[in-house]
Amino acid sequence: QVQLVESGGGLVQPRGSLRLSCAASGFNFEDDTIGWFRQVPGKEREGIACISPGGRSYYSNSVKGRFTISRDNAKNTAYLQMISLKPEDAAIYYCASGGFCYGVPHKNEYEYWGQGTQVTVSS
Repeated sequence: QVQLVESGGGLVQPRGSLRLSCAASGFNFEDDTIGWFRQVPGKEREGIACISPGGRSYYSNSVKGRFTISRDNAKNTAYLQMISLKPEDAAIYYCASGGFCYGVPHKNEYEYWGQGTQVTVSS
């Protein structure tokens, strides 16, 4: 049974940093692509980053240069390091697996999802 559990969200001030984690189980993590997405109420789930099994990564323009996706296959965990956070980065952040990473990820390409972690950016 595939399980993805996000953690690390919370309240941060503008220009602050957070690191999100995505703990995976129930599948061969090292062989799968991981995507990070975010969603605010009333908007579609937005793909922001993905990383392939070989470490190739892609970012949306909205986060490029500020967010970094990484993975630790020994820990079955993916990360999203976020710096220089802006109020518009506030959202529920989700990780997903079972998809593709040939460009900015799209929600329709991913099969398995975590429950999400809330990120609030406010002073």
